[in-house]
Amino acid sequence: MLPQGGIDRGSGVALWRQIADRLRQAIVDGEFGEEGVMPGEMALSARFAVNRHTVRAALAGLVEEGLIETVQGRGTRVRAIKRYTFPISRRTRFSEGLAGQFRDRQVAVIEETTVPASERIAAELRLAPGHPLLRLVLVSRVDGLPLSNSTNYFDAERLGQMGAQVRETGSITRAYAALGIADYVRRSTEITARLADERERALLELKPGAVVMEARAVNDTPDGVPLQFAITAFAADRVTLSLGAPLEEPA
Repeated sequence: MLPQGGIDRGSGVALWRQIADRLRQAIVDGEFGEEGVMPGEMALSARFAVNRHTVRAALAGLVEEGLIETVQGRGTRVRAIKRYTFPISRRTRFSEGLAGQFRDRQVAVIEETTVPASERIAAELRLAPGHPLLRLVLVSRVDGLPLSNSTNYFDAERLGQMGAQVRETGSITRAYAALGIADYVRRSTEITARLADERERALLELKPGAVVMEARAVNDTPDGVPLQFAITAFAADRVTLSLGAPLEEPA
């Protein structure tokens, strides 16, 4: 259900923006059903305890973002936007997970640097804090639409050529194979929803207030040798993350 009220008049954030953010989250959560019919201005004014002008400004912001549209005689509706389903399981692979849902897929290396391992990442990769890591920032597009922005960390001493291989092959899976790693599995995945930051909005072509689903993941070789720590932001209005059984071997 839509939040009842919940507007913070002392936050310094414009009331229409707060309402737009709450409506956007409701859209992402599928609160308006298959038909996507939204409540009218009067109903929203009562729900958020604001005047209709404020509600109208919030709806105009969502129209500008392309999330909703006003249809003469039918009210305000959520626009039908194609969503991609991406399964997360023990053998998560981007291209294989989206198989049959796209015609073209591209991966761009946005940044490649060497950084010292933080305590958190060092623990996940079973390295000493400060150990040199290869940091790769990627943007993955499907049919020209940016779906995810990921920051990936690898042991620079073992996998320092991952950047070159991803550029050459267009895939982390194929890059691993080129470096002699034929298989890998997902050890863990943590998922949270949050507002996209300024950099993510630029890379994913999102509007202010857009929501991303952040997945923090660790990949290992099948015999348990750590390979990769990744933080991936998925555009929440474009991707549905389907959680499988990540700790079970496929049948």
